[in-house]
Amino acid sequence: MAPAHRHDGPLPPVGAQALYENAMWADAVVRCAGAGNDGTGAPRPLTAQPLRDRPGALLHGSCDLGTRPILAAALGVVTRIPGPVVHLDLSGVAFLDAAAVAALVRANATVRGQGRRLLLHHPPYSLRKVVEMFPDECAALEVAA
Repeated sequence: MAPAHRHDGPLPPVGAQALYENAMWADAVVRCAGAGNDGTGAPRPLTAQPLRDRPGALLHGSCDLGTRPILAAALGVVTRIPGPVVHLDLSGVAFLDAAAVAALVRANATVRGQGRRLLLHHPPYSLRKVVEMFPDECAALEVAA
């Protein structure tokens, strides 16, 4: 059986600073092969790539039951990226289910617990709808203007 996800490139070294500065990791893309679906039957994997212009990551795909493990892995990396502000670009995310939004809330709490900020960019409609349904639980999420 194939693993649920794989790493294109070497695993990042242990330690937040080395994690983000390692050029091999900067080009790594984490994928969940065959996970997700866009309604046509075609797989829609979730990918996460480090941003090149600021500390953070860019997500592409769908965040749902099928991609939950890869989202957890990607957010685990994001919370260890050094810097006072960590950026999470969601412009390539088509859908976030409620569990994915809860994972964002947990990642935000982790980063805030370190005295830093997690700044979300280009949230999809589904994130805004979950925030409307659970305003108290999602109040700490910070979206870039």
